[in-house]
Parts: sequence; structure tokens; C-alpha cells
Amino acid sequence: MKSLLPLLLCAVSLTACAQAPDSAAGVGTAAAPASSQGLAQAAEGSVDERAIQALQSINPRIEVDHVGPAPLPGFREAVVGGQVVYISDDGRYLLQGALYDVVEKKDLSQAGMAEVRRRLLATIPASERIVFAPENPVHTVSVFTDVECGYCQKLHEDIAEYNRLGIAIEYLAFPRMGPASEGFAKMVSVWCAADRGAALTAAKEGRKVQSGSCTNPVARHYDIGRRVGLTGTPMIVTEDGTQMPGYMPPADLRAALDELAADAAPAEATPAQADGAAGSR
Repeated sequence: MKSLLPLLLCAVSLTACAQAPDSAAGVGTAAAPASSQGLAQAAEGSVDERAIQALQSINPRIEVDHVGPAPLPGFREAVVGGQVVYISDDGRYLLQGALYDVVEKKDLSQAGMAEVRRRLLATIPASERIVFAPENPVHTVSVFTDVECGYCQKLHEDIAEYNRLGIAIEYLAFPRMGPASEGFAKMVSVWCAADRGAALTAAKEGRKVQSGSCTNPVARHYDIGRRVGLTGTPMIVTEDGTQMPGYMPPADLRAALDELAADAAPAEATPAQADGAAGSR
């Protein structure tokens, strides 16, 4: 796992370490950062405020995407730069890394990240996504993609099979080589094409896409991808904010999504519980 400290020193606005594209030149557009806009104002003197102040004492320009109670007594949980950290209630100590419950056998740090992913992905409207979906999808996932990534190309080769299995794929742009790369320019051309879906397919098949510039969301998608903890493409995110483990073949993804849905569904009442509920009415 990468260390958080260099990110803090690099401003952790998540595009501060790379020059943002010039929207006036038509390369990309970006709204104000989506991070702290969704973060509730911490009450003066509260433990949440102390946690934020502790992080900003390392770098005043840091943006915190989430702060709240931690499963670790005496600490607050924060999400910064796509990573979960823990700050002691007095603001003195910072811990970085996964917090694992050995009894429940689960990574407790993922709940906070999932909430951040849900919130940030909700800021991306349907009009900015390139959607390949069956008529009545059973599951919908957001996929941060790059036209030059081998596994992204492999996923797209099977797009019809994902759809046949009831999975809607909603693509978001993440040119992994950054804003100054040829891949970034290609993705701008894709998002500026009259038929984005056809242009994305052509680009992933190595065919030429007509260069174009327009008001587009590529820079903003790239920023949000880094905020939600993206470390490689394709990044598949479920509707509840769960990050899937990289590329997954269609049948494997469907099985994993079915399992997540089953785990999230409320348990059905047993016959004895149902009888008891009926008798109490």
C-alpha cells in the first residue's frame, strides 16, 4: 500500500500532482472538486473538526472526503486521497492501513470507502456515462475505463455477454496515463463523438477515432476516479459502492453481484417468527 504522507505533501486534491487540462482549449472541463462539497460541516471543537485540523496541519490544502466515527475506539475515520486513515480523537496520531476484524473476518475500512464512492459517483449524471445495457438489467455497475488498457479492452470484447447476463455497464473515463497523455486526448475524442458508444468500441479495438474537442467530463471523471481509490483499470464499482477486484469475466461478475445482493437483502422470517408476528397483531 502506498504511503499517505507523500500524497498529503502533494496537496491531495488528487489532481494537484498532475497539471489539469485546459478547459478553454476544449481538452476537458471540470467542475469544482466534488470532495468537501458532500462533507458535512464539522461542529466547532468537535472530534470531527479536530481530525480535519490534524490532517490539514500536514497540508492546509488537503481535502477530506469523509470523516466520522471509527470502529477503533478513541479514533475517527477519514477518507483522503482514496485511502482510509484513522486519527486519534485528540488529533495527535494518524494510522494508515486496513482495519481488520478478526472475529467477523471483514475489512472494516471498506464501509467508509463505499460511502464515499456512492456519494461521488452520484455526482456523475447519466448524460456523462457511456452505457451498454440490456432492456431490463438485473445489476448495474459503473466502470472506470481506459481505451488503451488491455483488460479494459477484454471487458469490452464481452460487453454483449455482460448484457445477456443482465448486467448494465456504465462507463466512466479514466485515462490512466494522466491529463497530458495521448490516451487522455483519445478519450476526449470518444466523449465528444456523435455516437459515443461506437467511438468507444472503435478506440478499444485500436481503430482511429476522429479527433474532437467539446465541453466534456473526462477531467472530472479522472479526478473522481482517483478520489474513490482507483489504482488500476478497469475499476468496477457496484451500486452500493463496493469495489470489485479488477477485471472479472461476465459469469464471475454476475455471480459476485448476485452474492452481494443476497447478502444485502433482509433475512426472510422463519415460520415461527411469522406466526409470532401474526399473533401480536
